[in-house]
This record gives sequence, C-alpha cells and structure tokens, in this order.
Amino acid sequence: MTEARVVEARTVEQVVDTDRYPLAEPDGAAWREVVSRTRRELHEVGCSVLPNFIRAAQCDVLQQECAEIAPLAHYDVEVVNVYNIATDSTLPAGHPGRTTMERGNAFVARDRIPERFIIHQLYTSELFRHFIARCFELPRIHELADPLAGLCLNVVSPGMSHPWHFDKNEYTVSMLTQESEGGGIFEYRPNIRSAQAENFEDVQAVLTGQDEHLTRRLSLRPGDLQLFKGRYSLHRVTPVRGETARHSAIFAYSERPGVIGSVARTKQLFGRVLPEHLAAEGHAVRADQLLD
Repeated sequence: MTEARVVEARTVEQVVDTDRYPLAEPDGAAWREVVSRTRRELHEVGCSVLPNFIRAAQCDVLQQECAEIAPLAHYDVEVVNVYNIATDSTLPAGHPGRTTMERGNAFVARDRIPERFIIHQLYTSELFRHFIARCFELPRIHELADPLAGLCLNVVSPGMSHPWHFDKNEYTVSMLTQESEGGGIFEYRPNIRSAQAENFEDVQAVLTGQDEHLTRRLSLRPGDLQLFKGRYSLHRVTPVRGETARHSAIFAYSERPGVIGSVARTKQLFGRVLPEHLAAEGHAVRADQLLD
C-alpha cells in the first residue's frame, strides 16, 4: 500500500465506523457482505441506508461543520416542476411537467465546502468511491466534473420543502448531517422510470396522489449513508417543521467522466455559473436523453 493510501486509510478510519464498514479491506468478508446487502436493497427497493456510517464520536463534528457553512447556501423560493425545466414549456395536457410546485430549499456549492470537512474528505476518497462503485455494481465511478454540483450541502429551512423531483446524476449518495425537529421525511417512488422510458403516466399518478400506496418513506439519522438511484426514482423531502433546518450532504457521482450541469439548472440551484458551465453548454456529457 502506497504512503498516500495509508494516509487515506487512516483518515477514513477516523471518520467511518470501519468495524461495520471496513472500506480499506475490499477483499474481506465484512466488506463483501455490506456490498452484497446494499446491492440487494437497491435492486428490491431502489435505495439502501447504511446506518451509523460515521463514527458516533464524529457526528457532532459532522453537524457543526455543515452548520457552519449552511448560511452560504444559495436560497430562493421558486415555482418548479418535477423535471426542473421551464414551467412555461409547451407540453400536452396531462403531462406531469405541467404540474407546478413551490421549491424553497437551498444548496451550498462544492467550492464553498472546505477540504478539511468530513464530507469533502469522504467525497474525494478513493476508498469511499471504490466502495460506492461496487455497491452500485459498477467497475468505477467518477466525481462530477461540475465544480459546484459534485458535492453540496442541501439546506431545507423550517416551513420549506424539496418537492418531487429527479436527480441530474445517475447515482446519488447522501448523508443527513442535521435533523429537523419535525417533518423533513424523505419519500420516494423507486425505479419509476429508466434511461429508456420516461413513464409519464406513472409520474403523473404520484403527483396526483393516486400511487401513494407505492411511496416509500425513510427515517434517517445524522451519520447514516444513503445510496439511491435518484435519476430514476421520483423523490422529495416533506415540509420541515419546528425551529431547526434539515441539512444533508449530497455526494454526486457518474459512471462517465466529464459530467457538468447545464447553465440553466446550475443557475437555478446555485444562483451562479462558472466558466466550466459556459464552456460545456450544448455539448455536455449526458448519461441519457431523459427530459431531465
């Protein structure tokens, strides 16, 4: 093992509960068991939660670091649709994109998250990335080339929510870093579309409440790691109640290198774009041709 890998392994061991999740031992039985269980859950219900992924002694640090940067989030209340495309788009009657919702959550972009923070150390860790790739049954995954969206902190303030939507990236990894006092429940409808099929009727059924019996709900705790096929599963965070905001770190990876968000979507989420977004506009790497 190289010196750099030894240092990385020590850093991961300080942060991750390596008794449960031995990231530095990919050939070990415990590592294989966790990967196998996660794969099974992703197949069966489109989501897997690894409880207490972060060591209990580090959860306060995790919460404090993310609370420190939460005020840097770009915050805006917008009227959106499930695809985050223009709400005045010409769409046929009954199309789910015609249903509008109010989005009042906010995001802290990657370039405002210090490298020393736990979530940044995890996102850039080769051990972590290899583990995540194997859980998703991929030979490798890549950090997003997007300098803002690859790693971000999602902030949902009291009274606000993150309404039904699909993710831009294929594979979503997230971690709750601060619980709200009430509400803030993660709900999702697994595998409602694929890279080849939009399944608009099924999406519309969720938006109108006809498929509520198929909606799944998760109770998450700070330090839990969530693996999710967010590109293909419709999901939301219900309105937050009480005085405490809900914070969650989002680790975005792609099977393909070079993925950068569109100018419109980036400006919507972060309130700004960088030269990389402008340069990629019109010929950015995409994993599919879904509406978005």
